[in-house]
Amino acid sequence: MKPMTLTLRVLAHLLSYPDAELREHLAEMRDALRTERALSSGRLAELDVLLDRLGSPRTLDTEANYVELFDRGRGTALHLFEHVHGDSRDRGPAMIDLIKTYEEAGLYLGEGELPDHLTVVLEYASTQPPAQAAAFLREIAHILQVIFSALLKRQSPYASAVAALLDLAGEKAQAVKLPDEPELDETWEEPPAFGGCSTQGQAAPNQPQPIQIMKRLSVQAANATPLPGARE
Repeated sequence: MKPMTLTLRVLAHLLSYPDAELREHLAEMRDALRTERALSSGRLAELDVLLDRLGSPRTLDTEANYVELFDRGRGTALHLFEHVHGDSRDRGPAMIDLIKTYEEAGLYLGEGELPDHLTVVLEYASTQPPAQAAAFLREIAHILQVIFSALLKRQSPYASAVAALLDLAGEKAQAVKLPDEPELDETWEEPPAFGGCSTQGQAAPNQPQPIQIMKRLSVQAANATPLPGARE
């Protein structure tokens, strides 16, 4: 299996808030993606569109778009447990389990970081051997499909970054049927109980630790739609 450490770290950065520091390293990220060659040339071309957008001199628009997209949308939320537990009481224990998994791998969260944010999850995945990283991504692939579909619906070039993660998982990025998003001031209903993120299926200490995020949900696939800005 091809190495994917650099690619995972670049994708984590591309899905982070596009501040000045991130924009300073866009050229390095582009080079890293091409050096590791974990993604197809077509996917790299799609990511070029996102990299170009992030490098736009209209920095305030770029930052505002990120906030509008990821901080104010339910379907595009990058906190994975929002898609699993919503605001239910199950979210806290799942967070604790995830933190323990990171710490067993020698990783510790920075101040203000939440363990279920996709960028943090990808940093963890980047520390695992390729086979374990791909297996971990498959555990969250159903959530990634939802985020991908929501981004695709908004014609956002960020969809290419999530599609790239699905590629690394060995899954096909495809649009799935999305539930209607509630208004921001509505309270989410508590979702069904899931297997949770626990020690279920984890390896022995000092071994790569797969994370059991949740059971797969059956989703209704829609017709595949080209990514925004994708080149034929």
